[in-house]
Amino acid sequence: MKFVDKLLAASHRNESLLCVGLDPDPGLMPKISLLEFNKAIVDATADLVCAYKPNLAFYESLGIDGLKALQKTIEHIPGHIPIIGDGKRGDIGNTAKAYAKALFVTFGFDAATVSPYLGLDSIEPFIEYKDKGVFILCRTSNPGSVDFQSMVNSEGMPLYEAVARKAREWNVRGNIGLVVGATYAEELKSVRQLCPEMPLLIPGIGVQGGDLAATVKYGVDARGENAIIAVSRQIIYASQGKDFAQAARNNAVELRDNINDLVRQIVH
Repeated sequence: MKFVDKLLAASHRNESLLCVGLDPDPGLMPKISLLEFNKAIVDATADLVCAYKPNLAFYESLGIDGLKALQKTIEHIPGHIPIIGDGKRGDIGNTAKAYAKALFVTFGFDAATVSPYLGLDSIEPFIEYKDKGVFILCRTSNPGSVDFQSMVNSEGMPLYEAVARKAREWNVRGNIGLVVGATYAEELKSVRQLCPEMPLLIPGIGVQGGDLAATVKYGVDARGENAIIAVSRQIIYASQGKDFAQAARNNAVELRDNINDLVRQIVH
């Protein structure tokens, strides 16, 4: 099954545009193992999400034990829910080929995040996995994104817009999406207009301060779909007590329902 089809199937099944980021930080978690924590979060939210998004850094920082926990986490997630490997990979062609194999074959992610800085040949090895999703960093949610992504060329086009246009051009297999932060609503609106049918992975809601109403308004496509609203800390660290999984579920329910209410207001 192609990534977009799997995403839409999960979204329809759970009536959700919410993606939970599985970013386990031992300093914020209850005193249990990383794997136990992830399993409890997944069990508490699997009927509420359109996708899960493990950020690889949280696992790689723990060495081989972290990577083993990542693999076990992937195995625990129900098979109908897509999993996005958030590694933001980007390197020359031969290395990119190894990165793509690691994420798509070795770990079995349904999609991955990649950096466009090195150009098409650094992304092509990912795109060649035609059933996998490839989310290209376009307008990221962090404050420092303005350092480069807001730069304009001689035609007055900002870099993030040039990335969106290139992604649209490269999307010959229909498996490319874009990462656009909820913290930049006007840029999100611009990217959606440029790429009306492309899936958008949208971080930045919650702790980073992105506006949910603007995110839904500008992020969804004409059918109210193809927006993956990624939230991590607001959900998985809702509590550090024994009730952490239930607290995560409560926050996920509230967010999922708020998103759906906003979608209904703009899609008739």
